[in-house]
Amino acid sequence: MLVGGVTLAVGFGTSTLRAASVIDNWASVKAPSAPELKPIQIDPKTTALLMLDYVKQICNAQRYPNCPARLPTVKKLLDQARANGVMVVYTGTTIPPSERTDIDPMVAPTGDEPFVKTVLNKFLNTDLEKILKDKGIATLIMVGQAAQGAVITTGSEAAQRGFKVIVAVDGIAGQDDYYEQYTVWHLGNAPLLANRVTLTSTDLIKF
Repeated sequence: MLVGGVTLAVGFGTSTLRAASVIDNWASVKAPSAPELKPIQIDPKTTALLMLDYVKQICNAQRYPNCPARLPTVKKLLDQARANGVMVVYTGTTIPPSERTDIDPMVAPTGDEPFVKTVLNKFLNTDLEKILKDKGIATLIMVGQAAQGAVITTGSEAAQRGFKVIVAVDGIAGQDDYYEQYTVWHLGNAPLLANRVTLTSTDLIKF
């Protein structure tokens, strides 16, 4: 029996009290208000655009339906970054296996733009941090998918490694809107991350 948020169990002359769990309260939880998106001016010399997992194996209408629809928005940001001399770094996946050539042609790398691949956290078992620090990169603009996979894990790791992280919320994709919502909320509110992560949109980023 649930009384005032506390579960009361009665039987055989004994009773125990326990706090209601998140599962007990699941249906009554109200989502927090949407975060404020902030305009931001970046320094092209110390900023990199991190293009997370735009590979055909997962950026498709069957697995992540929001990903193909957001490619034109990401392409516009990518073009602006390149035009302003911002470093661009791409990632791929080991599960499922993907290569540089699997990146969607609309946002494909050019020239010698770096490519690394691993599981969710793109710093894990790659030389991503060295690639960035060798170029004096201090700030990362992040777009890509999956929101609940590469975006949330790589964004969190980047912040913990001392990078400033900018998440363009209209450039990330999850399997549905809820995945994107909790990713954005976590990156903007979790301990330490709230001080290192800026939530914005592609049209609020100024080079």
